[in-house]
Amino acid sequence: MISLQGEHTGRVDAKGRFLLPVALKNQVSASLNEGFVVKRSIFSPCLELYPRSNWDEISRKIISKLNRFVKKHNDFIRAYNAGLKEVEIDSSGRILIPRDLAVFAGITGDIVIAANMECIEIWDKAKYENVVSETQTDISGLAEEILGSINLNE
Repeated sequence: MISLQGEHTGRVDAKGRFLLPVALKNQVSASLNEGFVVKRSIFSPCLELYPRSNWDEISRKIISKLNRFVKKHNDFIRAYNAGLKEVEIDSSGRILIPRDLAVFAGITGDIVIAANMECIEIWDKAKYENVVSETQTDISGLAEEILGSINLNE
């Protein structure tokens, strides 16, 4: 699985395309021919863009743990995949954001393209700045609560 890093700003054009920043394009260069999967985020008003290989690995892990004959599992799988689309990078390095997903995330102009380990989040810039600002107010508390009991040397 590719681990992605970096935060960039950009702009969506009139057709709903954005330029994948060179730094991120270099990180996913081995996956460019495979394409990407874009979907709604579960917890935030943003989109998640996965290199195809990352998406396939995550999907295999989820499916191996769930039983489609359990209604809650089936409902989760359906909701998790709702709106999911396959997208490709064009010859100019742009990715088209499907209209329904752009509406979900409120993406119309300035955006933030933020790598988040296995995926790239695509945010409306103002929404991203608000969320980061709110989270930064208690990052030390979150770090202690989440990482305080984890042995990172294992």
